[in-house]
Amino acid sequence: MFTRSATVLLEENAGILMNWLNSFDAVLTDCDGVLWVYGDVIDGSVEVMNRFKEMGKKIFFCTNNSAKTRKELLVKAQQMGFNVTENEIISTAHSTATYLKQRDFNKNVYVIGSEGITKELDAFNIKHNTVGPDHMTGNLADYLSTRFKLENNVGAVVVGFDEHFSFPKIAKAASYLNDPDCLFIATNTDERFPMPSMVIPGTGSLVRCIETCAERQALVIGKPNVSICAHLIDDGTIKPERTLMIGDRCNTDILLGYNCGFQTLLVGTGVHTLESVRRWQTSNDDELLKLVPDVYLPKLGDLLQYM
Repeated sequence: MFTRSATVLLEENAGILMNWLNSFDAVLTDCDGVLWVYGDVIDGSVEVMNRFKEMGKKIFFCTNNSAKTRKELLVKAQQMGFNVTENEIISTAHSTATYLKQRDFNKNVYVIGSEGITKELDAFNIKHNTVGPDHMTGNLADYLSTRFKLENNVGAVVVGFDEHFSFPKIAKAASYLNDPDCLFIATNTDERFPMPSMVIPGTGSLVRCIETCAERQALVIGKPNVSICAHLIDDGTIKPERTLMIGDRCNTDILLGYNCGFQTLLVGTGVHTLESVRRWQTSNDDELLKLVPDVYLPKLGDLLQYM
């Protein structure tokens, strides 16, 4: 109805808004910045998502966060009051493990990331290193001669969010990736996490660092890569033209919607603003135009009055 127009839904009359609500049967939504911020639920998001389900719409939580398993995300969502099941949660950690399992992967994985990834690998009996700090003490020459050690039979490097990212991890990952047969997988490429008084590097910052050193590009599992939800399209669970993608980040959530042929809704409770979108609309750059959502709301909870 509103293809890449960034229409502000609250400025439309109730009849048009109801027609829009009836134009989709399935909803994929990002989590951080749309439904909650860290441990705090965003006002109205629980009620809207639960109401979607009551209306008979299929719902899926689709997150690039690789720090938690699907089960852990399920517990968090249910404790907040969301009516969701484990099969309705799509996470990059689980999708990465599934990708390796589908390839009959039987080697070891070097993981730069958190236990969210390693626990999902464990579920498929895929061997991996222990995640956590890997510091370099002393100077580089001493470290390389006495403490630098590569494991045998590593067939994949997986990079997710890692608060213990370090020089030794870069060196090990690049050394494994020197073998062209070693798989290079990134859970996502979110550049950063803006906070009120600081910027926190996201997984994408770590991935780019290793790509530079390894002189290779990673296969990206998460949004905006179609592969994260391709199974829902392939098995007929959702029809792209009847599916709504909700997000707060245009270069992941909204671009995923564009790539899949979904309808798209940007909410203003996270990363990207309507002001940024308006600038992109005047651009002649096709890549920027792909980031423009169909519709916009200040927050997801604003929909509740029309449902």
